[in-house]
Parts: sequence; C-alpha cells; structure tokens
Amino acid sequence: MFELKPITKEGIPRALEKVERYRLLNEPAEAESICRDILDIDTDHQKALVMLVLTLSDQFNNGTLAKEATSLLKRLKDPYQQKYYQGIVLERQAKAALNRRTPGCEHDAHEWLLEAMEAFENAVPLRPTGNDDAILRWNACVRTITRQKLSPRGKESEEPVLE
Repeated sequence: MFELKPITKEGIPRALEKVERYRLLNEPAEAESICRDILDIDTDHQKALVMLVLTLSDQFNNGTLAKEATSLLKRLKDPYQQKYYQGIVLERQAKAALNRRTPGCEHDAHEWLLEAMEAFENAVPLRPTGNDDAILRWNACVRTITRQKLSPRGKESEEPVLE
C-alpha cells in the first residue's frame, strides 16, 4: 500500500489557498484531502479545521459526512466559530435532505433548519464586532423554510410564517 507524503509547515498558507480554490471549483474531495494533509502536521490548525468542516458539508449529498463534520466542531477554540459552524452544518444537512427529495425529507429539513437557526442565534452574542454572518445565515434559513413551505411533522397544512 502507499504511504502518504507529509507537507511542510511552511507550505500550509499556500495549501489553504488551494483549499479555497478547490471549493470554488466545486471539488470538495480535493479540498478535503488538502485539509487532512495540513491537519496531519498541525492537528490544531484552526483554519484547516474550519475548512475541513466546510469541505465535508459540501459533500453531504454524497453520503453521511455530517457526523464527522459535527465532531470536528469541538476542536475549534473560538466559541463563536463553534456555534456558527454548527449552524452551517445543520443548514447544509437540511439543504442536502431537500435535494434528495425522499418522502419526509421536507420535515427533516425543517427540523435541521430550526436547529441551525438556534445555533446561529447562540452565535450572535459571541460574534466579533461588525460580523453579522450568523444573522445573515439565520435570515437565509427563515427564507428557505418560507420558500420551500416547510413544516414540522404532522403540520403539513399550516403555512410557515416569515418573522
């Protein structure tokens, strides 16, 4: 079998640039691989951890990577980032469920979006000054619920309300 070749610590900034490029090119598996190479030599690299969470969540339609993405959140040192990226993971799980279009997926998506909104709401008081990302994501979840007419299980006939 093959043995992976380690990258150098000096190569981390350039490797992170490549992660961002591969994500923009919609090649999350390649971005994930680079994140894992970075974390192999610097297990606590915060930006690489965040990028790994994002690259895993980019692939939610291809399998069940949500558990690993969620488990990585506790390795983030910043409480704001823990809450914010928890919301991102939940929101992306909801969108992946909607893309699958299986029976009941809209109810699962609704539940995940509500959980995402709670995580974003918990992130707001922890956010850096001038950073409204958690509010923007909360609003996006509300719009998704409204646009998709999502409802909890057993309440299919009710119209969601835009707050």
